[in-house]
Amino acid sequence: MIAVMFIAVCRSAAQDSAVESAALPAFNEERILGVIPDYQTVTDPGHTARPLTVRQKWTLALKETVDPFNVLNAALGASFSQAGNQTPKYGEGGAAYGKRFGAALADFGTQNFFSAGVLASVLHQDPRYFRKGPGTGIPRRILYSVSRLVVTRQDSGRSAFNASGIFGMMLGIGASNLYYPSASVHGGVMCGRLETSLFGGVSGNLLSEFWPDLQRKFFHKHPPKL
Repeated sequence: MIAVMFIAVCRSAAQDSAVESAALPAFNEERILGVIPDYQTVTDPGHTARPLTVRQKWTLALKETVDPFNVLNAALGASFSQAGNQTPKYGEGGAAYGKRFGAALADFGTQNFFSAGVLASVLHQDPRYFRKGPGTGIPRRILYSVSRLVVTRQDSGRSAFNASGIFGMMLGIGASNLYYPSASVHGGVMCGRLETSLFGGVSGNLLSEFWPDLQRKFFHKHPPKL
C-alpha cells in the first residue's frame, strides 16, 4: 500500500513540474499576531486559487513543520511533558527532555507528512484552508470553520470528505507507537492525542478565518489577497 502511494506521488510530481515552473502560487506568508504561521490559508474568499502541485503540497508540509514558531512550540510542549514525567514517559533528566522534544517534533511532522504530503497528493485534495470571509454572518463562519475538519476541497474545486486531513492525522498519531516508550503506547494516549489534534485543527481554522477581520478592525491593516 505504501509503495503504491509513493509511486503515485512521484508520478504526479513529475507531471506537475512543468506547471509549477510556469506559475507558482504563493503561500500566505502573513503571521497571525505577527508570530503564528498561516501558510495554509487562502485569505481572499473571492480569489479563485490555482490548485497546488504535488511539489507545493510537500513544500507546505515542510514549511509548517520547520517553522521556528512550531519548533518553539514543540520545545515548550516538551518542557510541560518533562514536569512530573508526563506523557510520553521517557523519565527524568536532560536526555529524557531531548527525547520529548524530538517526539514533539515528530508528532507534528508526521501528521503534516501524511496529511499535506502523501494523502493530499494521492487523493488530489487541497490541504489549504479557504476562508468563508465577512460576506456571511459570524455564526455561519464559525460553523464553516469547524466543518473544514471533515470537509475539504479537491484539486478540481469540488467539496469532498477530508480524508487526507482525518486519515493523515490518524496515521501520524499511529506512527508515534514507533518512538513512544512502551508506558505511553496505549489507547488512552492515542485518544488524548486525537482530541488535542482535533482541538488544534478547530482553533487554527477559527484563527485563520477571523484574523484578517481583526487586522482590519484593530490594526487598520489589509492582508494581501491570496
